[in-house]
Amino acid sequence: MIQSPKLLVMLVWVFVFIPKHVCGQTAVSIELVLAVDVSASVNNSEYRLQMRGIAEAFRSPKVIQAIESTDGIAVTLIQWSSWTNAENAMAWRRLSDRTEILSFAAEVERTVRVPVGNLTGIGTAIGDSLKSIEDNRFVGWRRKIDISSDGLNNSGLPLARARDLANSKNVTINALAIQTDFADLADYFREHVVSGPDAFVVAAADYEDFARAMRLKLIRELTTRLSLYPSTGQIRVTLQPF
Repeated sequence: MIQSPKLLVMLVWVFVFIPKHVCGQTAVSIELVLAVDVSASVNNSEYRLQMRGIAEAFRSPKVIQAIESTDGIAVTLIQWSSWTNAENAMAWRRLSDRTEILSFAAEVERTVRVPVGNLTGIGTAIGDSLKSIEDNRFVGWRRKIDISSDGLNNSGLPLARARDLANSKNVTINALAIQTDFADLADYFREHVVSGPDAFVVAAADYEDFARAMRLKLIRELTTRLSLYPSTGQIRVTLQPF
């Protein structure tokens, strides 16, 4: 008889959620896509504030401590607008200690903007992020897409379809709403974008506020534990704060 609830959760997760083709991949606590809006509504100064804000968030002592308390996280950054391609994504890498985290932060801060059209394709960003998760060399307990944007979806894959795809793959979508142009953007993201267990939205008043919002979002995503619940006849993962 299995005495440890944590061991039971791990065994159930392994047999239910990990497909056979991932054998040999590197196990991590979280696979995380940072999907950053670079559409026409984002000028170059605002783009730099996003990159600097992500870098500052990963340099936060609380974020570093949260990552070091996991079994490592796998992370990438994707620039998106109307579409994305290989040039718009950083290579996936595993972060588990301060040195790796600070190296990643420095790389993010140096990342050059790559043009990807003018429109705001949030659904397309989700779809491309899902493909990136499926194609990487990691397998995570939790799989997350972080959408940061200042606008409404107006191009590409419909949001309802994108969320259905994420749900079918047990991927959570969270969001950071930059409310420069739309004061109720956080509400729009709650209704139309975020999806999955414990999905949430963090609002930034403007791009100057982006670093604070990103730090809070990362801390919330990283400081959670797993439990199981039945849903529509299937076992799924939900997250509860410690």
